[in-house]
Amino acid sequence: MKNNNTNSTRSNLAKDNELFHVIHKVPCGDTPYVKAKHAQLIEKNPEMAIVWFWKAINTGDRVDSALKDMAVVMKQLDRSEEAIEAIKSFRPRCSKNSQDSLDNVLIDLYKKCGRMEEQVELLKRKLRQIYQGEAFNGKPTKTARSHGKKFQVTVQQEISRLLGNLGWAYMQQAKYLSAEAVYRKASMVEPDANKSCNLAMCLIKQGRFEEGRSVLDDVLESRVLGADDSRTRQRADELLSELEASLPRRRDAEMEDVLGNILDDDFVLGLEQITTSSFRSKRLPIFEQISSFRNQLVC
Repeated sequence: MKNNNTNSTRSNLAKDNELFHVIHKVPCGDTPYVKAKHAQLIEKNPEMAIVWFWKAINTGDRVDSALKDMAVVMKQLDRSEEAIEAIKSFRPRCSKNSQDSLDNVLIDLYKKCGRMEEQVELLKRKLRQIYQGEAFNGKPTKTARSHGKKFQVTVQQEISRLLGNLGWAYMQQAKYLSAEAVYRKASMVEPDANKSCNLAMCLIKQGRFEEGRSVLDDVLESRVLGADDSRTRQRADELLSELEASLPRRRDAEMEDVLGNILDDDFVLGLEQITTSSFRSKRLPIFEQISSFRNQLVC
């Protein structure tokens, strides 16, 4: 009878321990990576978590996850530059399957640090990989993870996300014509109100107020997906107010923004060559028609 009670107690403890790890999303064990996740999620001690993540990387303990998770924690502590260098230095130790998620972390880190040139180059490379059929392993979807949850991402959604990020990066560089071309393409792939607002901002910055008004009208009249979101509508209203305030000024009396009126020769203009080359036969022609936008814009 005593043995039965002991076995029952042990079984209950094991179940409780398993439940604890499921609830808190902490892996079982006593390895450096497990200790790092415990420090991060249970103890809420990010500095100690980073120490254990480093130990996990150096000892080869779940290096893929350790490097990515450490970079995320570093970003939260405003140590983004250090996180960038860590990924660049240790990603060769990671598996091929982890490289895409590391790229996505790098994109966020570059944005956080204002390293726009590097962000743009990485985004262009990832878009070319999709175009050439090198991403998604030839499948229409891939499994992604966010906040511990898995979900499916389609090729179309990934293209739209990358184009949206690229357009935003161009805007930060005041390359509004390039940003416009990218946002127009992104809206063709997967239209939404946020992209429309960014497109309107590009047009306003170029002094093309009537075109900007037309795009904002589509948002305010709920003709695009996501236009019912209160924050998006508020932003559209603010942009419309900015547009109205800019109307009295004569555009030819203003100093031309040189950067804002130059397309990114290495990518947006270069897409004309890409779409007329052997890439046209690839399975995912994501850059079709973007050169026609260029022709419309510069005419």
